[in-house]
Amino acid sequence: MPKTWFKDWFNSHYYHLLYQHRDDQEALNFIQLLIAHLKPAEHARMLDVACGKGRHSKALADMGYEATGIDLSEESIQEAKLDETEQLHFYQHDMRLPFWINYFDYAFNFFTSFGYFRTKREHDNAIRTIAQSLKPGGIFVIDYLNVRYAEKNQQSTHSVDVEDVKFHISKWNDESHFYKQIQITDASNQSPKHLYTEKVAKFTLGDFTEMLSYQGLQVLEVFGDYQLGKYQLQDSPRLILVARKMAIL
Repeated sequence: MPKTWFKDWFNSHYYHLLYQHRDDQEALNFIQLLIAHLKPAEHARMLDVACGKGRHSKALADMGYEATGIDLSEESIQEAKLDETEQLHFYQHDMRLPFWINYFDYAFNFFTSFGYFRTKREHDNAIRTIAQSLKPGGIFVIDYLNVRYAEKNQQSTHSVDVEDVKFHISKWNDESHFYKQIQITDASNQSPKHLYTEKVAKFTLGDFTEMLSYQGLQVLEVFGDYQLGKYQLQDSPRLILVARKMAIL
């Protein structure tokens, strides 16, 4: 497949430096609340799609489930593998390509780890991979940004200093995508050293319902925040969908 922005950016030292202080406690609280709501069977098999360094997979394994994480970033997976156990495994894998078939009870895609591809077909392929990985009756949860809320609350520019690196971040959006441009300057070189641009598709509830249905996944519930509050089109910060793989007749 052609090389795209996320292959370079997600595997770069600067990406991990910029996002190293993400709120792990918020992530853990959300997963614990979600699992309490879903009530999985003991030792359920769980797939974490676009797992990064595996913080969510590790949390699921700590709860007693068999967790498997996949991610495109070789660097992230190498680090995640340092924590592998008998019930926690990681693989470098492109979500657009088939993975294990009819194996998992649950699949998760957390914190807007979707919407990066250039074509609808690629996004459909990713959903197909997830649907095929689930057993009939299995559950898929996708956690995405809420387009209308993000449009209203997008901060245009700001800078972040991490160690000796300055990140100048500019955000904007058009009819179909959100963009985040990251200009990077090291203290040793005051001229811009690297430039990356993140690009995320504007997928709405209707878009996801259609994409999921096409792959045999039926939406059961929709939440609007990490406290599993009611989804509201204009005011919810997140779009969290719970869908079930329809049984094969």
